[in-house]
Amino acid sequence: MSKSKVAALQIGASPLGKAKTLQHILSFEDQIRASGAKLVVMPEALLGGYPKGEIFGTRLGYRLPEGREAFAGYYENAVDVPGPEADALAELSARCNASIVIGVIERAGSTLYCTALFFSPGEGLVARHRKLMPTGTERLIWGQGDGSTLPAVATEAGVVGAAICWENHMPLLRMAMYAKGVQIWCAPTVDERDIWQCSMRHIAHEGRCFVISACQVQPSPAALGLDVPGWDKDRPLINGGSLIVGPLGEVLAGPLHGETGLVVAEVDTDDITRARYDFDVIGHYSRPDVFSLSVDERQKRTVAFITE
Repeated sequence: MSKSKVAALQIGASPLGKAKTLQHILSFEDQIRASGAKLVVMPEALLGGYPKGEIFGTRLGYRLPEGREAFAGYYENAVDVPGPEADALAELSARCNASIVIGVIERAGSTLYCTALFFSPGEGLVARHRKLMPTGTERLIWGQGDGSTLPAVATEAGVVGAAICWENHMPLLRMAMYAKGVQIWCAPTVDERDIWQCSMRHIAHEGRCFVISACQVQPSPAALGLDVPGWDKDRPLINGGSLIVGPLGEVLAGPLHGETGLVVAEVDTDDITRARYDFDVIGHYSRPDVFSLSVDERQKRTVAFITE
C-alpha cells in the first residue's frame, strides 16, 4: 500500500530525568495505536534532555568545577544503546505496530552523542544516526558522528532517513540523503522558530519527499524554577511547532504550538513520483558532469588494533 498514517509526537524531556520522560512517552501508546500511524517521529534529545540555557561552567580558555559537575549529571541522564530505554521503545514499537524515530542523548564511553534511533515493530532497534555537526555550544557536550550512521530504513510507511535539528541546513547532507532514496524525511528538533517551518517546507519541496518535524515543548523558566540569563522568565523555553509536510511543500498537519500532542497525517508515497515529474534533484534535474558529491561512510576510529 502506498498510503499510510504518520505522526509526530510533540513532547518534552522531563526535568526529573529519563525515567520520567520514558514513562511519559509510553503514556501515549493508546493514542498512537488509535491514530493508526505506521511511523512516529519524536523530538531531538528527548531521552537525555536538551539543556537549553546551561553553560556547563565554561569560559573561553577554562572550565569551572561546577561545570564539570553539571556535565557529570547530564552524562548520568544519557542512555546506553543498546540498553533498557531502547528495549522499552522497541517493545512500544511492536505493541503499536509502528516504526519509531526518536532523538536521544547516547552515551558511548565518556562521550555523548545527539542521536536518532530507528525502531521497527518486527526487528526492534534497526539503526542509529549520530548528529554530524553539533551546533554552537552543543560542541562542548556532544561528540561528532561520522558517515557510518547515515541510514535509510525501509518501513511500512516508506523509506525513512533523519537529520537532526540544524543538520537540516547542511546542503551536502541533504543531497546525500536524497540519493539514498528517502521518501519520508524525519527531523527531530528543538527549533521552534517560524524560519524552521520554512526550512521544513523547503526540504520537502527540494527533495520531493514527505517531512515530519517533531519538536520538543518545554514550559517557561519560571514554571521550571530556573534562571536562564537573557531569557524572558515567562516565555516557554521551547514552544513546539511540530508539523508534517507534503512533497510539494504543502503543510499536511500542524504546526502544533505550546502543548504536547500527536500530529497525524495520511501520506501517499505515490505522490512522490508525481511531484518529481518536473524536479528530481538526484535524477533528471541534476548535472553530474558539473557537480558531484563523495560521501565517506566508513566508521572512523581513533585507535585501530591490527593483530594480523
